[in-house]
Amino acid sequence: MSETHKYDAALAADIEARWQDYWERHGTYETPNPIGDLADDPEQAARPKKFIMDMFPYPSGAGLHVGHPLGYIATDVYARFQRMTGHNVLHTLGFDAFGLPAEQYAVQTGTHPRVSTEANIRTYKTQLRRLGLGYDQRRSFATIDADYYRWTQWIFLRIFNSWYDRDADRARPIDELIARFEAGERATPDGRPWSELTAVERADVLSGYRLAYASDAPVNWCPGLGTVLANEEVTADGRSERGNFPVFKAKLRQWNMRITAYADRLLDDLETVDWPEAIKLQQRNWIGRSEGARIGFRVGEEGDGSTVTVFTTRQDTLFGATYMVLAPEHQLIDAVVPAAWPEGTHAVWTGGHATPADAVAAYRKQAATKSDVERQADAKEKTGVFTGAFAVNPVNGERVPVFIADYVLLGYGTGAIMAVPAHDSRDFVFARAFELPMRCVVEPDDGRGTDPAMWEDAFNSKDARIVNSAAEGLSLDGLTVSEAKARVNSWLEERGLGEGTVNFRLRDWLFSRQRYWGEPFPIVYDEDGVAHALPEELLPLELPEIDDYSPRTFDPEDADTRPETPLSRNEEWVHVTLDLGDGPKRYRRETNTMPNWAGSCWYQLRYLDPHNDEKLVDPEIERYWMGPREGMSTGGVDLYVGGAEHAVLHLLYARFWQKVLFDLGHVSSAEPYHKLFNQGMIQAYVYRDSRGFPVPAAEVEERDGAFLYEGQPVTRELGKIGKSLKNVVAPDEIFAAYGADTLRLYEMAMGPLDVSRPWETRAVVGQYRLLQRLWRNVLDEATGEVTVVGDEPDEVTLRAMHKAIDGVTQDLEQLRFNTAIAKITELNNHVTKIERVPRAAAETLVLLIAPLAPHIAEELWRRLGHGESVTGEAFPVADPAYVVDESVTCVVQVRGKVRARLEVAPTVSEAELEALALADVAVVEALGGAAIRKVIVRAPKLVNIVPA
Repeated sequence: MSETHKYDAALAADIEARWQDYWERHGTYETPNPIGDLADDPEQAARPKKFIMDMFPYPSGAGLHVGHPLGYIATDVYARFQRMTGHNVLHTLGFDAFGLPAEQYAVQTGTHPRVSTEANIRTYKTQLRRLGLGYDQRRSFATIDADYYRWTQWIFLRIFNSWYDRDADRARPIDELIARFEAGERATPDGRPWSELTAVERADVLSGYRLAYASDAPVNWCPGLGTVLANEEVTADGRSERGNFPVFKAKLRQWNMRITAYADRLLDDLETVDWPEAIKLQQRNWIGRSEGARIGFRVGEEGDGSTVTVFTTRQDTLFGATYMVLAPEHQLIDAVVPAAWPEGTHAVWTGGHATPADAVAAYRKQAATKSDVERQADAKEKTGVFTGAFAVNPVNGERVPVFIADYVLLGYGTGAIMAVPAHDSRDFVFARAFELPMRCVVEPDDGRGTDPAMWEDAFNSKDARIVNSAAEGLSLDGLTVSEAKARVNSWLEERGLGEGTVNFRLRDWLFSRQRYWGEPFPIVYDEDGVAHALPEELLPLELPEIDDYSPRTFDPEDADTRPETPLSRNEEWVHVTLDLGDGPKRYRRETNTMPNWAGSCWYQLRYLDPHNDEKLVDPEIERYWMGPREGMSTGGVDLYVGGAEHAVLHLLYARFWQKVLFDLGHVSSAEPYHKLFNQGMIQAYVYRDSRGFPVPAAEVEERDGAFLYEGQPVTRELGKIGKSLKNVVAPDEIFAAYGADTLRLYEMAMGPLDVSRPWETRAVVGQYRLLQRLWRNVLDEATGEVTVVGDEPDEVTLRAMHKAIDGVTQDLEQLRFNTAIAKITELNNHVTKIERVPRAAAETLVLLIAPLAPHIAEELWRRLGHGESVTGEAFPVADPAYVVDESVTCVVQVRGKVRARLEVAPTVSEAELEALALADVAVVEALGGAAIRKVIVRAPKLVNIVPA
């Protein structure tokens, strides 16, 4: 303890360590559940609840820098405030600990990923504890804990053993579907009775319905990482988000989640949650709902039965389709490509190849090197090649050539388009390049005429009239676009050629990774390749020990390679004898692992009931913390704070898993997170030398407005905080110089929570001085004795106190921590000027700052004579009588210039205020006897007099 009792870094460190020990020893932040724990405490059980969450941190080896804790401090402040306002608060933090960084470190060093990950977690926990974060540590876990991922595997099996019933609009157990097939209530794809199908055939049928299924599908193959990636893990320029390696399209057998079955509900339920509109918009765009029609085009020689289905939102332009384009990966291409070019094939269509097969093979290889983003880019030139096949336009019987081109993606729509070059800009460019015909079927209203050969670009209005669109049995001429769409839909459906439908941009979620460090799939395969779920009693299926952690990586530029998983090398683990109900048999385990997103899809539920070995979560506990209630029709976490970068990945996946669990009756909440708040980013200055390389920010000097490193000038810019930019500031540095409470206050005071802000170490001292002034308002720095007195505060102080209480309460409720600190500072400055500080004023200050700076608040509260932790104290309540000003200043203007200021009651009427203003001596003098044309009164603060 400092001899002078001055609040400095050493005293702050001592106070903070003691109170952190106290909280841990007394279980201060342990939150009882509504059953069992609260059964004998009806008063506490009757309190309102708040479930407050941070997004899962991934424990990196570098530990925390000062940018990381922003959201954690914010939720801690809010949780402490809610406790003090009478809520049962659940607030804890676990760790999202599976993932590629630990595996890459294992490859480099031979250290088992669990060893390095657990060491990183210990570092994080030490730093988070030092911040004084009030977590219920009993509820903390890591996704790598076997008793956690046991339930991740259990949820996977629930999804695997479910299908989406369109009639009921929800997921149901797969056994119900099997019973329907067995009873003949649902026909099999080929019409044969279920009993006549082999086990392999039955498995194939069910795979088309399961919400988790394995299939051969186009994937994002990254040779440089040796794994496949989800669409969301590929950057806009077609490279891996991690490692920046090229990503190629390949067809591999992978596990998928049928998230597309929930597309409509994922869209509709966005209206029930309190999320930033920007995040909702990103999800709506990613899901990408569009209304249109599916239309079948017969392809190839007549009688071969090949039909390509296209999805279009402009079925009104069907008569304008003059060619068809398939994605290079389309499964029908090989079946329709003829042996030789048809007679009269245009030379520009062949790409210079001798046969259609050669042309298609060469173009497919070229397309595989491009990302989806590159393929969809609005390039001035479109590439492609004729397949040698023709399709038949169903409305007029015209034979149209079938091309493949990379601007059509297999993952969107059906992987095939009917090309209407007169009315689609991309088709227009392609048609010009390949000298294909164009037909105007939507009449331009901009004077360009109806000959596309004379146009500079396509005409794609949705408000025009249809022309040149008539054939036997169907005429669209003269109709509006919407009328034509409806007529085409009816015509297609009557003839069995198509139907009006809804399409989504959303694709099923690729759920396999060729890695070691992830949750093993609880799936085994029999000798016929049929997938079987492991029985629940065999969970968790734990990762085996292996010698080589790395997936086999390849030349990053070689798209023709295929993955080899680390688990596949452990033969003893891969091949296993099990009795799954029909006697012991030999099985092969799945050797892919789940993506790192799996564990974060449901962690909010484990926080509720972390030690339940019998159920995913007790239904009553889940209903208490997350169930629907007034204003929260789909339930969920009360406040979820995290970065906006997770708008599509984590948030969409978690919503999907929650809805499946809801449908199957395991939870009462259809949404995982009711209120979402995206905190901004703390940035730091990056200094670069003449070569543009970052230099250590801590070693840069500022002289006369210039910045120097080792005597040489450097430039300064704001950027992320990171080791590569050499601008990391560790929280430990701030702890040592000022203490944790100062760091907490500084990060909350830097600006609005949802706005990015620059870190400036020199500015931290401002909040340090606030705490020093608060300390001196309560204690004598020389003796450590309490100096407050029992006198009642005077009226000025009472008004300052209650205005601060009122403002801080509103600010904390709305997460406006920076303005709350400003109000506390204002009150603290007022108290500093009082010669004898009243106890009521000092205690009000301590209670107001307690959520923000809990250590110093605890210390001062104890020294003020209180025996219990300040955490359990009630937050002050403002007296309305003292919040309203006794008087306000009213500005009086004449001809737009201020001529007087009147002190009036806040409740003054407009008539009274007008009379007072007109009677004021300065106003009378300013008017100089002029007549008054108008008096504008905005009581109680403004009177504007307009002379005639």
